[in-house]
Amino acid sequence: MSALTENIQTIMVNGHPAFAVIPYKEYTQMRRKLKTLKATELAPDEVPHEVAKLVLEKGFTIIKSWRVYLRMNQEEAAKKIGITQAALSQIENSTKNKPSTLKRIADAWGIYPEQMEL
Repeated sequence: MSALTENIQTIMVNGHPAFAVIPYKEYTQMRRKLKTLKATELAPDEVPHEVAKLVLEKGFTIIKSWRVYLRMNQEEAAKKIGITQAALSQIENSTKNKPSTLKRIADAWGIYPEQMEL
C-alpha cells in the first residue's frame, strides 16, 4: 500500500473531528489490506462474519466461502494451492474433504485449518 497522502480533509462536528475524507484510491487500497488482515489476525477458531454468511445464506461450502471472501477466482486459488482449477472445483463442491486437504488449502491461503471447519 502506498504511503498516505497529505490530502486528507477533516470534517468537524461541534468543534471535534468527526470524519476524515481521503482520496478514493487510497480508500480502496485500505479496504483490500483490511480484508487480508482480518483473515490472518483472527484466532484459529474464529471465522469472519462474511464467510459464515456465504455458507448460511448462499449455501456455499466453507472452502468456496473462504475463496470468495479472499477475492480469488478458482484459477488463482488453485494456483496458490498447487492444484488444477478442476481439482479445486471438486474440492469446493465436496463436504467430505480430508483434514490434510483442508490444511494444505489453509496454509496456501494464509488462514488456519480450523477456520475451514464450520
